[in-house]
Amino acid sequence: MKKSLVLLLLCCTFKAFSQNGYTPTAENLKARAEFEQARFGMFIHWGLSSVLGDGEWVMQQKNIKVEDYHRLLKVFNPVDFNAKTWVSIAKGAGMKYITLITRHHDGFSNFDTKQSDWNIMNTHYKRDIVKEIAEECHRQGIKICFYYSLLDWYRTDYPYETGKTGHGTGRTQKSDYASYLKFMKNQLTELLTNYGEISTIWFDGHWDQLENDHDKSLQSKIDWKYDEIYALIHKLQPQCMIGNNHHLSPLPGEDFQMFERDLPGENKGGLSGQEISRLPLETCETLNGAWGYNIKDNNYKTPKQLVDYLVRASGYGANFLLNVGPMANGEIQPEFVERLAKVGDWMKIYGETIYGTKGGFIKPQEWGAVTEKGNRIYLHLLNYNSDKFLIKIPQSIKTAKYFNGAAAVKFQKLDNNFYVFDLSSAPKNEMDVVIELEK
Repeated sequence: MKKSLVLLLLCCTFKAFSQNGYTPTAENLKARAEFEQARFGMFIHWGLSSVLGDGEWVMQQKNIKVEDYHRLLKVFNPVDFNAKTWVSIAKGAGMKYITLITRHHDGFSNFDTKQSDWNIMNTHYKRDIVKEIAEECHRQGIKICFYYSLLDWYRTDYPYETGKTGHGTGRTQKSDYASYLKFMKNQLTELLTNYGEISTIWFDGHWDQLENDHDKSLQSKIDWKYDEIYALIHKLQPQCMIGNNHHLSPLPGEDFQMFERDLPGENKGGLSGQEISRLPLETCETLNGAWGYNIKDNNYKTPKQLVDYLVRASGYGANFLLNVGPMANGEIQPEFVERLAKVGDWMKIYGETIYGTKGGFIKPQEWGAVTEKGNRIYLHLLNYNSDKFLIKIPQSIKTAKYFNGAAAVKFQKLDNNFYVFDLSSAPKNEMDVVIELEK
């Protein structure tokens, strides 16, 4: 009977997630459920560009020619890199997965690829850091995900003529997308064959072939052949989830939806505005202002700001992918480490109100957010200083208590499902006052 029920639910889920002919496998649906349980991950932007200490877009922003940028091979030598340290920092922060840059827009591969000499094995370092991090993630029980750039400022076969970026890197040879597609598919095959189980492939760069990021009805100037790319990934690792940072609603074959520098439904960064799908959701943001290492950027977010973002993302039912940009020597700078450790301390206490929750009955508000799990509702009061808190709750509430300490919270039910909570005994100077309600 139990097995029959599982099969029935699985069948319904297949129908719910079918996208124009794409039906995810049972392994993929299981991976989606696990992904939604995770809620917190680490994004790592790091590679050859880190040497220049001016962000990951430095090749584009400074119009550095390919032949000049190539010289960075001779100076990239991250002798202080330690995969165990990186993964341990993420785990200590309460993160459940790592999304690692395998190849960014400068085309440089952080792994031992046979498809191009433009890779880390031809630096003085000569070590496959993707392999080392993947193996360490598997050892420590952290999911490993791979970021992969669709656009390229280095290769001549990428269709740079129609792209918005990369026109200042000195390329004159006519592009050849068939050749570039073959290159990408071969690299993706390597990544999904040589590094164990991969949880997601995180694509970026589709927007390079759009006129702008504002008109969501625009068509790409090239046919990316996503049907071929996505089918390859799902064939090699059926459980592997595909996401694409195209700033659009999900396309057929994609398994989760991402939002760059924005919470779902918001558009403060100017890159969003797309409809929210029924797929698992993720929002990504930086710990300071840059994705890649920027020696001048000391605009670090406080632990309070990071907790706020994590809670609000969870209140929307989304994961929070928080970025670090390690230094060229392979060290994650202490300002990042200190802040992540403080978030980790908070997660040790309040993780239950984040992990495995769904978005609340009301979307995040100025005062905070709501998460739910089973018969529990968690009111996260992130920005609230009054002794009384009034909210409309669509379910009947049996009990209320502070999550940290379990002291009872007095409340009264009013008309029309409004409840008023007495916060006179609320703990002071907390980053987030959490009230646990039992339905």
